[in-house]
Amino acid sequence: MEASRQDFPMQMMCELHGVTRSGFYAWRKSQPSRRDQDDEALRERVRQIHADRCGFYGSPRVQGQLWLDGHSVRRRRVTKLMREAGLQGRSARLYRNSKVLQRAFYAGVPYRPESATTHQQDPVWVGDVTYLKVAGQCRYMAAVMDKHTRKIIGWSLGARRDAALTREALVQSAWSRRVSPGVAFHSDRGIEFANFGFRKQLGELGMVQSMNRLGRMNDNAHMESFFHSMQCEELYGKRFDTEQQLRSSLSSYIRFYNDRRLHLSLRYLPPTVYESRMQGASSVI
Repeated sequence: MEASRQDFPMQMMCELHGVTRSGFYAWRKSQPSRRDQDDEALRERVRQIHADRCGFYGSPRVQGQLWLDGHSVRRRRVTKLMREAGLQGRSARLYRNSKVLQRAFYAGVPYRPESATTHQQDPVWVGDVTYLKVAGQCRYMAAVMDKHTRKIIGWSLGARRDAALTREALVQSAWSRRVSPGVAFHSDRGIEFANFGFRKQLGELGMVQSMNRLGRMNDNAHMESFFHSMQCEELYGKRFDTEQQLRSSLSSYIRFYNDRRLHLSLRYLPPTVYESRMQGASSVI
């Protein structure tokens, strides 16, 4: 009689959901499927990849990293796992408006063909932002390069990837080079370069802005190359416990990069030496 009383609520619940008691007990005793176990393992790896990249990566890059790890996973599955884990790439969080509004916003910053080639110092500057880590926390570095001489002419480091970071690097560059009106500033299509505050700063300096064409990442290849060299030659394998340690390492590398590192495109000269020889040749002429 006691057993029957205990089974009554279970019977009512099974009838409510249209299942048999034997089916319910079989389901309760069953183990997660192999697919569910694989999804859980992948979900944890997806969380790790997303966290390691400071939340920048969306499903395409997460899928790419999984492929590098040896996991042949389709994009749709990665997107589903990220959605279930509540993860989004940085661009998905920033650009919540429609594609039409995005295109209209970026239409105000065209790609300028004259930024592709240079024949002397200063007509074109290029900029970009990369992320670094201090004691497991993200830091962001913005840098500005003279495209013709490859010299880093300004940089900044901060805890946030925003317009204040890129404006600081720009102002430092303008001060160090005494920027002339008409200099073109080229970058990728990051919001920290496209926002109105950064555009206003460029206007006050008399500079004109250029951005990558849609889907043409090579338009800003010089800055990508610099960050790659910095990561490989200076930062790889190092751990920084304080921001000051990281700042000191970056400052040391930039001095090396500008004053001593040989560049094939500069006839095996460092940027500072190349600039000096350019200026000497101009004075002779």
